[in-house]
Amino acid sequence: MSPRHLFFLASIGVFALVSLLVWASPIAGIAVSVPTTALFLLGVYDLLQTKHAVRRNFPIIGRLRYLFESIRPELQQYFVESNASGRPFSRDLRSLVYQRAKNVTDTVPFGTEKDVYEVGYEWINHSLMAKHAPHEAPRVRIGGPDCKQPYDAALLNVSAMSYGSLSTNAVRALNRGAKIGKFAHNTGEGGLSPYHLEEGGDIVWQLGTGYFGCRDRQGNFEPSSFAEKAAHPNVKMIEIKLSQGAKPGHGGILPARKVTEEISRIRGVPMGEDVISPPAHGAFKTPLEMCTFIAKLRELSGGKPIGFKLCIGKRREFLAICKAMLETGITPDFITVDGGEGGTGAAPLEFSNVVGTPLTEGLVFVHNSLLGVGLRDRIRVIASGRVVTGFDIAHKLAIGADLCNSARAMMFALGCIQAQKCNTNTCPTGIATQDPELVRGLVVDDKASRVASFQKNTVKAFTEILGAAGLSTPGELRPWHVHRRVSPTESKHYGEMYEYLKSGALLGVDLPASYARAWKAAQAASFESVVSD
Repeated sequence: MSPRHLFFLASIGVFALVSLLVWASPIAGIAVSVPTTALFLLGVYDLLQTKHAVRRNFPIIGRLRYLFESIRPELQQYFVESNASGRPFSRDLRSLVYQRAKNVTDTVPFGTEKDVYEVGYEWINHSLMAKHAPHEAPRVRIGGPDCKQPYDAALLNVSAMSYGSLSTNAVRALNRGAKIGKFAHNTGEGGLSPYHLEEGGDIVWQLGTGYFGCRDRQGNFEPSSFAEKAAHPNVKMIEIKLSQGAKPGHGGILPARKVTEEISRIRGVPMGEDVISPPAHGAFKTPLEMCTFIAKLRELSGGKPIGFKLCIGKRREFLAICKAMLETGITPDFITVDGGEGGTGAAPLEFSNVVGTPLTEGLVFVHNSLLGVGLRDRIRVIASGRVVTGFDIAHKLAIGADLCNSARAMMFALGCIQAQKCNTNTCPTGIATQDPELVRGLVVDDKASRVASFQKNTVKAFTEILGAAGLSTPGELRPWHVHRRVSPTESKHYGEMYEYLKSGALLGVDLPASYARAWKAAQAASFESVVSD
């Protein structure tokens, strides 16, 4: 007997029982008949609709599939996953952020739950001549020889997240936390909003391909509006976004129906029209033009640090930028390296999973490339992607970075529960939503202090690791300080796993074999290859 036949037989039986109940007790019978009739009509509707085969074949009961599917992330997170198995971030990591943000105990009892013989396990070796951690958190000066207003940055800062993706209260809490903790807050490419400025924290203003906040009606870069906003004292640095790890090479469209008067004003876009974020920049098309644009932004901003962010794709394209730096003498003050494992509010699955170089490989490559052309000492390198713990900072600094940015860890400090509803406007914590009823649940005063506490306690954990390794400053970290298990019986340090170039290695005749082809294919005048692929 098919489920459809069972539905009708069950309905007949239920209505027979309801009829008896009405005869025995009219009031109770009527009370029961109303929901019973509603369920019957719902079942009939399921049988007649044509979009969902499960509901058509299993009326009413088939709806349980969609109910369980809707709460699957919560069931997985709270009842199925172990402390270490959650993705993208494990329960252990999320709990660590919550504890440090709340200034409560972040120690663990009884020993590690990790399998230290599992391939992929990483550690840093301590020294028998360990040192006390420095009392003052280390800072990194960003600003090359052409920079007139260098910025002393913290080791851990808020990575790029746009207003619009985040709520007003989330942006305000992040910025107030940055002010309390004396670290920087990146605006993301959505423009420099009032909420980024009203709390007084240090700002890194990011310019994406849409040039939001400094564009004309056609979407072209507009110098005068850029200069006006860049002059704001809270704006400490400017970052040109070439690509981001979660969706490199992917543009975007904000539909006209979502362009509110506020977004129109902040982004400098017209009402009633789709807002296009192209996949590539329009202000420059070649590496040489890009260097010229960097110099132009530095001049328009009054000499503030100018840099760019990218996820490494074709290696020759980054080497082409290096050649353009050498040819023009124009260098950025910093380069932010994002990894393919980076996060975003919304990205196509393919882009999120398989497009873009992971952070470790990308970071090592950028560090090597700048060393190879003799420019590493002029340019600070920022690592952006999955930085949560003090060891994460040590790891990134050891393999090539000068400082780090973090986005999702800062969201956890705000109260994010990894509900993974960032793209639905239904974020239950009021962080990644514009629903005013949800946004009001995020109290800025409370969350700002948590952001500041998380950053402070994580940097403190890093300095303690630094001291345990017998080091006094972050600049002493080297690739051989960090080890990775490559088999159950073998481990290697990063100096053995990756080739590290000597300064000027790409300027001679005998090129490193692993870089030779990409270097020969790169040209300052174009991002195209000079040799056939």
